[in-house]
Amino acid sequence: MRNIFLGLTFSALLLCGVASINSSVYARSEGIAVVVNDGVVTASNVEDRLKLIMVSSGLPNTPEMRSQILPQVISGLVEEKIRIQEAEKDEISVTDGEINKGFETLAQQNNFSAEQFKAILARGGINIKTLHDQIRAQLAWSKLVQSKLRRQVSVSDTDVDAWLARYSNAIGKTEYLVSEIFLPVDDMKDESKLRGLAQSLRRDIAAGKASFFKVAQQFSKAAGAAQGGDLGWVQQGQISEEADQAIAKMSVNTLSQPVRSPAGFHLYLLRDKREITEENLPGRDQVRSIIGMQRLERIARRYLMDLKSSAFINNRMSENSGS
Repeated sequence: MRNIFLGLTFSALLLCGVASINSSVYARSEGIAVVVNDGVVTASNVEDRLKLIMVSSGLPNTPEMRSQILPQVISGLVEEKIRIQEAEKDEISVTDGEINKGFETLAQQNNFSAEQFKAILARGGINIKTLHDQIRAQLAWSKLVQSKLRRQVSVSDTDVDAWLARYSNAIGKTEYLVSEIFLPVDDMKDESKLRGLAQSLRRDIAAGKASFFKVAQQFSKAAGAAQGGDLGWVQQGQISEEADQAIAKMSVNTLSQPVRSPAGFHLYLLRDKREITEENLPGRDQVRSIIGMQRLERIARRYLMDLKSSAFINNRMSENSGS
């Protein structure tokens, strides 16, 4: 599994200064927001993460947007808690040194030193602990996936041959360089809210108010979220029929309307397209790596969803809001 740290960009902090988050949406700033098995997510955890996401994604800081993204923020924190709990069951730990290294890597990705990055976070009123928690959960999960799930992945020569044959048969057709934001619909009662969120995200990205790549890093549940939603080069038939139909009609550098698949809502950014040629044909080692990565990411996502479905989750913020 890719081990890439968050990829957050905080230039908005430098341009806009402190982002004001209305804390009145929280009934109790230090109360328990969600019980997750034998752990908790506090209301202050939610508030800190909401502030981090609003600033780093570039989304407009409005009551409407905060209300729309709040369920996604809570869902993300719950999944982080589950990742950490599962890693601890397997006696997998993350040291402070590894977290600091992750923070330094993140700072470098944003062209800052670690100290400069800390100062920027402080000026933005962002609790550095929420970023450390994000890094810890990511590292713990990556270790767990490598130690527990990678052994389930095998790629045979037959798999590689089939992939190359399919690619060769597509020579002369078009392939698309695509990025994706995916919002899964795990419960049908949430469909309307998620459709509204997808439409709002699309509107703000299309208007230039937010970056597709930053929003993907924070909200997408697709495998390539850490890379800004990058799906790489895809051919017709490699993704859902609904996506195929939408992407085939798009021009380069355009954003799709929300696409409903059986799994949820998708936003697609078409970055480029080209004719498939023999020169584009990847080598066998590259194909083996591509297949293995895709399978591992699917297994890891399914494993996390199984853990989440079997977990005891009591969302007290939802109860307090009456939803």
